[in-house]
Amino acid sequence: MSLISSSCRRIIIGLGKTGLSCVRYFSRQGLPFSVVDSRVSPPGLDVLQRDYPDVPIFTGGFKRELLLAADELIISPGVALAQPEVAEAIKAGAHAIGDVEIFCRLITDKPIIAITGSNGKSTVTSLLGKMAHLAGINAAVGGNIGVPVLDLIEQPADLYILELSSFQLETTHSLRAEAATVLNISPDHIDRYASFADYHRAKQKIYRGCKTAVYNLEDPLSAPLLPKLTHCSGFTTGEPDLAQFGLRDEHETTWLCKGLERLLDTKQLKMKSRHNYANALAALALGEAVDMPLKPMLEAISQFPGLPHRCQWVADISGVSWFNDSKATNIGATIAAIGSVGEQISGHIILLAGGDGKGADFSELQPVIREYVGHVILLGQDADLLEAALSSCVPVSRATDLHSAVRVASTVSAQGDAVLLAPACASTDMFNNFEDRGNKFIQNVHELLKNHDAGC
Repeated sequence: MSLISSSCRRIIIGLGKTGLSCVRYFSRQGLPFSVVDSRVSPPGLDVLQRDYPDVPIFTGGFKRELLLAADELIISPGVALAQPEVAEAIKAGAHAIGDVEIFCRLITDKPIIAITGSNGKSTVTSLLGKMAHLAGINAAVGGNIGVPVLDLIEQPADLYILELSSFQLETTHSLRAEAATVLNISPDHIDRYASFADYHRAKQKIYRGCKTAVYNLEDPLSAPLLPKLTHCSGFTTGEPDLAQFGLRDEHETTWLCKGLERLLDTKQLKMKSRHNYANALAALALGEAVDMPLKPMLEAISQFPGLPHRCQWVADISGVSWFNDSKATNIGATIAAIGSVGEQISGHIILLAGGDGKGADFSELQPVIREYVGHVILLGQDADLLEAALSSCVPVSRATDLHSAVRVASTVSAQGDAVLLAPACASTDMFNNFEDRGNKFIQNVHELLKNHDAGC
């Protein structure tokens, strides 16, 4: 049964993947609604018109009069609450919620693990899904990754593992997770928020009402702003205190540990680099909070290869390693990627960067650039801003597209170097999404490898 009134006037704002999941949910419940999208031809419009021809749809702008007449706005993550027409409707009394809020009102008898953070949340969410599977737990995984939460309702589950973005958390008020985490916080989506503090506040909403808060001991901004009575657990890439998760260097290797107990030799992991070890430790702390058995959790960590487009090895060509981290869409992710690759190689990194910087301050890249990067190749709409921030500490080249960027990288790299796509920017200025950007990079590198093998 729906917990939402059948008589209220509701509008789904924003179509796409999330909006369509809301359409399916309200249609199953027999509840009236309409759909509004600022785009003339939004993603999913063809599906809506084919499968739900009776649903009113208004495209090409937010119609002020329509929104002001609404009791409830179901807002897709891509639509900002500060959008003038939306903000005016809320001020006039409309209640703004999202799909996650509806999900939380409905799922009250099953535990939820909720994961957010500027970086690593998809890896941790997917790893927890693998842990649950090996532990024989019927878990449903989704949210900001994979399946929208309202579609998860159709899958019977004993545990829900949700990746949640700050955009989703803005309109979520009833999340009371069994375990929740903010993995890390670095500047991102500054074009969406009035300040970094607003972004931080949105992330912190994940902890409200949780039973166990898991946070990053190396990132004070991830610490929960909650009463001291809330149970907390922490992880670190340093040595852990008792009952905390961390790393310890012993016997010429590095171990995942809980307190003094060694759990797993990192040599057994397919995921390399300390930031992925941090992801594994966070997953262990979250799994422990919902009583997952340790053995299958460790087995999952040893088997998990990582996700595509996250420091993904692509090829070795003439002693140069090529890595795809197209998912590095913000400064924090790019810093982590540069550090991870830089620690593995004897030479320098050739960095491919650029795109939509989302208002970020690229000068924060300077320390890690100076330490590991020998050359930067820039493309995309904010290439000028990146060059202004980085040209004082590293040679910079410009490219018109990924094809030419890969060619330039092949000429300026030498044996022992690594070429790394870690853009520090969103992809939508030139590509469909970060996956499209990463796949095109891989295609160009494989073409380069093919030509090299052919002696071209």
